[in-house]
Amino acid sequence: MQTQTTPALAVGDRKSDHEHWDEIIRPESGLFDLKLREVWRYRDLLMLFVKRDFIAQYKQTILGPVWHVIQPVFTTIMFLLVFGKIANIPTDGIHPTLFYMSGITIWSYFSACLTATSNTFVANAGIFGKVYFPRLVIPLSTVMSNMVKFGIQFALLLCVMGWIGFRTGHFYFGINWLLVPVLMLMMGGLGLGLGIIISSLTTKYRDFTVLIGFGVQLAMYITPVAYPLSFLEGKSYKTFVAINPLTPVVEAFRFALFDRGTVSMASLGYSFGFMIVALFLGMLIFSKVERSFMDTV
Repeated sequence: MQTQTTPALAVGDRKSDHEHWDEIIRPESGLFDLKLREVWRYRDLLMLFVKRDFIAQYKQTILGPVWHVIQPVFTTIMFLLVFGKIANIPTDGIHPTLFYMSGITIWSYFSACLTATSNTFVANAGIFGKVYFPRLVIPLSTVMSNMVKFGIQFALLLCVMGWIGFRTGHFYFGINWLLVPVLMLMMGGLGLGLGIIISSLTTKYRDFTVLIGFGVQLAMYITPVAYPLSFLEGKSYKTFVAINPLTPVVEAFRFALFDRGTVSMASLGYSFGFMIVALFLGMLIFSKVERSFMDTV
């Protein structure tokens, strides 16, 4: 009696024909392989991280999101006292309260994005070491969750604008307001690009963790948040403030809301170009570091 057997190789071949893998993780990739398609495929996870970031930040607080209102209010009061009363710095014809609050609102969004994304690898090493997903999802979720914070502070700014406009009889609302979402995206892009560059460097050089803390505070003083750019006319250090890519964005934000001041398309183009370069270089460095950062974190 003869028994017919199927060769093991043939069985293996038939099995492999029916195998389907949802994800193939390759250890090597090209320099310009930024995995942006993977980020889009993981958009549901991105939204989950956005929700997690916003809820977890205030889960065990009493006031919760109200802190987003308290922060700009008290900072504006300090700016009114120090820069308005003591230093007597002009505000380009804008009501001082609105001038300082508008600068604080747009600057807070940038600083929050930069600070949070600059700690991506170190803060999320536990997650990165256990499960695979595009690492760029984490800093992107941070930028998007901070949009909620910006929205709350911007709504507060609108309320104050309405109240002051009712008292003074002047409230500007025009086509320039269409610039606001563009400027917000530019600030988020600058914060994301610079943040992921710093995050990539932090995996080896922890000094950047200390540097980013007071570096953001110092950067505010070379950005026209507490003073208008016109205040520096004729001063030798105006060039250092003018070449700051954040300067045109802050100036344009006030121009969009109050129609005061001058903003050139060339300066905004410079900021936009700087943002594109920062994002591109940041994603390149980020993509390279994520392959081996677990050995150094």
